[in-house]
Amino acid sequence: MKLSAQQTRIIIASGVVISTIAYLAFTGAAANKSYYVTVPEMQAMGDKAYQASLRVEGFVKPETIQASGTHVTFVLDEFESHNPKASPTMRALRVVYQGTEPPPDTFKSDAQALAIGTYGHDGVFHATQLQAKCASKYAPAAPGQAPTAQPGMAPAAAPAPSMIDKRAQSSTQTQQPTS
Repeated sequence: MKLSAQQTRIIIASGVVISTIAYLAFTGAAANKSYYVTVPEMQAMGDKAYQASLRVEGFVKPETIQASGTHVTFVLDEFESHNPKASPTMRALRVVYQGTEPPPDTFKSDAQALAIGTYGHDGVFHATQLQAKCASKYAPAAPGQAPTAQPGMAPAAAPAPSMIDKRAQSSTQTQQPTS
């Protein structure tokens, strides 16, 4: 089967368009790829840490938050300050956030935080995004204590009716007139 000149041009143009879309998709995905690491894992990456976009997870060290509008400087620690594993020599990372939005309301001392950005040769993590969780909101209930209701949670189950309530319900149901 012989292709006409018109069909050949359409096939070549389609190939160029498909190749261009594939190239843009591949380079866009590679540019937006980031590694999710903890503070010690990032420090163990060596020179690779300087070349990659990273998501670093840690706990905000108490009394290190310095905020000025949307510019925030703080320290991420490996553990919460009240954790028994916490020590003065634990691994920490200085973070400078310069974003377009202020940090979230849950961004406080000892909050679990996620800083998204790049690690500089100056030893500072330069974040462009911040996410934080409120540690007390997600803490499990103490043993023997009922969990407290949180927004979005299903209501607690109602207690089972007593035997007297069951008799009252059954006598009410049997005495109703039928139509």
